[in-house]
Amino acid sequence: MNLENKTVLILGGAGLVGQAVARRILAHGPARVVLTSLREAEAREAAEALATDHPGRVEPAWGDLFVLDGMREMDRESILSDPARRGSWISDLYGELTAEVLGRSALGALLERVRPDAIVDCINTAGALAYQNAFASAAALRERARTGVTDLDAVERHLATLYLPQLIRHVQIALEGMRRAGTQVYVKIGTAGTGGMGLNIPFTHSEERPSRVLLAKAGLAGAHTLLLYLMARTPGAPAVKEVKPTAAISWKSIGYGVIKRGGRPVTRVDATAPQSLGAAFAADGGGWTEMEQPLEGVYLDAGENGLFTLNEFEVLTSLGLMEFLTPEEIADNVVREIQGYPTGRDVVAALDASTMGPTYRAGVMRAVALDRMEALEREHGTEAVAYEMLGPPRLSKLLFEGALLRRLCGTDQAARALDADEAAAGAQALVEEDADVRQRILTAGLPILFPSGDRVLRGRVVHAWPDAAGLDERAVERGWVDLRASNWARWRSRFTAVAAEQQRAPTVDHGSLADHDPSVKDDRIRPGQMAAWILRREESGERIKR
Repeated sequence: MNLENKTVLILGGAGLVGQAVARRILAHGPARVVLTSLREAEAREAAEALATDHPGRVEPAWGDLFVLDGMREMDRESILSDPARRGSWISDLYGELTAEVLGRSALGALLERVRPDAIVDCINTAGALAYQNAFASAAALRERARTGVTDLDAVERHLATLYLPQLIRHVQIALEGMRRAGTQVYVKIGTAGTGGMGLNIPFTHSEERPSRVLLAKAGLAGAHTLLLYLMARTPGAPAVKEVKPTAAISWKSIGYGVIKRGGRPVTRVDATAPQSLGAAFAADGGGWTEMEQPLEGVYLDAGENGLFTLNEFEVLTSLGLMEFLTPEEIADNVVREIQGYPTGRDVVAALDASTMGPTYRAGVMRAVALDRMEALEREHGTEAVAYEMLGPPRLSKLLFEGALLRRLCGTDQAARALDADEAAAGAQALVEEDADVRQRILTAGLPILFPSGDRVLRGRVVHAWPDAAGLDERAVERGWVDLRASNWARWRSRFTAVAAEQQRAPTVDHGSLADHDPSVKDDRIRPGQMAAWILRREESGERIKR
């Protein structure tokens, strides 16, 4: 992508890496760069610093992008302590992703407002979610259960700490928001969770080595990478890349002054009178005094990792320990990836290059397997259609409806000319008279909706349960065999569309321009082939990388 006159959104743009990325991107003449940060003051300060050399092109934005837009300027505890706010957020987090949920989310609303051409995501997503500490939350929930005071407040507070639901919803919102905004490139600055070190990392968060929280961060970082790998294989997604630093990132500045943690000065503490061990570590132990003056000293600002002394920085970056790299080196790779130059540092591309995909041998063996299974079905005089182990129930629905059409019409040509009302009556008669067909459908967990639309057959299991009384069209679409005339008219349109597509496509005489399935040997209706076409074309489920 040529960055000139483009809009670029840098998530976490006030941080160490975000600032370096912004400086590199601004050198390429974008029309607008939007920097985000958790806190308003940090976002404004970062934007103002860059705007000195690039007036009118840098804007700040702020807030927590993992919550609802109306709550983005609130801290987590304020959200969790308010039952109404907490309930709204939890409902959107664990419910289905709808247009309303997308619009209510802070990230979705931001993407709608900014509509970026490119996004560089510098937020430490794994750290932001994993440091909520689900382990401590689980222990607290169990303790409340032991005392008999487990309530909705305790349950929802624990649900708010679970990492994967938050990560999954974050990725879903990012993808759909970028699609709607027309974003062309998304680059994630990821993490390994341990600064590139192994499970023997000595820099940890507790006496455990390594800590469970740190391993949760690393696990979440890996999960995020794989979700991005899948996003990159999704039709309509932007170009997705991830640069994953595996060393300490430093530094932002060196100076002398007040030492702050989490934006607040660290208060000096003193103790002069020794106590017995029992007294010192009793629940109400004391003996120490907070001083009025804050802690001061020489520091190296390592961005989100905090302030280090000379000695701490020397240990951390020593050869054989975490070592380090600079944010400018990361930024250079990010800009080159956005521009389309291969850097060898894109983890998504590396996974693409090293994972195994479909093979020639498997394609040949597929034809052998299909022929053998067809021969066995003829030998035993049966057609299994679907066992509902592959899922979702919608696939079984399509397969059974296609199988009914094969019994009614026989060929693709006949299906293109079917009379919808006659097909509805014929399908009902077939279901009523053929016990094997009926039992297979019901055993698979699919209700059978009769042509009248007000009567249904159902088995013990129903995979697509209706959400409301009466006829639930969404449930029918998800997994009911629909015998209504309107559904058979829809199938007729599908067969017509397939024929038109085949007529437009070049034949094998014109080379390998179009796909041709070797299992299609004649005009007979093949339920599996039609279901595959529907999933690829109607539902945009087609594989784009092989």
